[in-house]
Amino acid sequence: MRKVILCLAVSFDGFIEGPNGEIDWIVFDKDGGSDLMSFVEEIDTVFYGRISYELWGNPPITDKSSEFEKSFYGALAKMDRYVFSRTKTEFEGNPTVVADGITKLVRDLKTKAGKHIWLYGGSDLIRTFMNHDLVDEYRIAIMPSIIGEGKPLFSGIVSQHKLRLIEATPSNSGVLAVKYEARR
Repeated sequence: MRKVILCLAVSFDGFIEGPNGEIDWIVFDKDGGSDLMSFVEEIDTVFYGRISYELWGNPPITDKSSEFEKSFYGALAKMDRYVFSRTKTEFEGNPTVVADGITKLVRDLKTKAGKHIWLYGGSDLIRTFMNHDLVDEYRIAIMPSIIGEGKPLFSGIVSQHKLRLIEATPSNSGVLAVKYEARR
């Protein structure tokens, strides 16, 4: 069965972005890029919230884009992409838009043949998925940065989620990549 994998970066103090949406505290090096490209090979579907899709779901790739951006975003553009939104029904890049019936849709998709599913975010979508017990695996890159305030990774979670550590890998840049699976 396919898994829904939450995969993202978080500051050491638990934020996914600064108070004004900043992500300049994220350490991105060759190892991180390599890890992301390996992860992309494991998935064929991406779940976005509206804001995350508008920011990162369909970026323009130009001659000035890095080779990583061309490879990474080029691969994502070929995947099945879903945007969860109650306020918009159409987006550039023609992803499937989902306004309701999230639990049934996700459970149906998980039973279909294919690779795993990336829960890209944002925080409202992550909360919804967690509150409906739809996240199977957590891959969190803990950055060596304390930003003090911003948008927390986990807020508004209504029940406890027990996890089992699968792997913890430090990098030379100080990033700690942890992988947990949901214990059900």
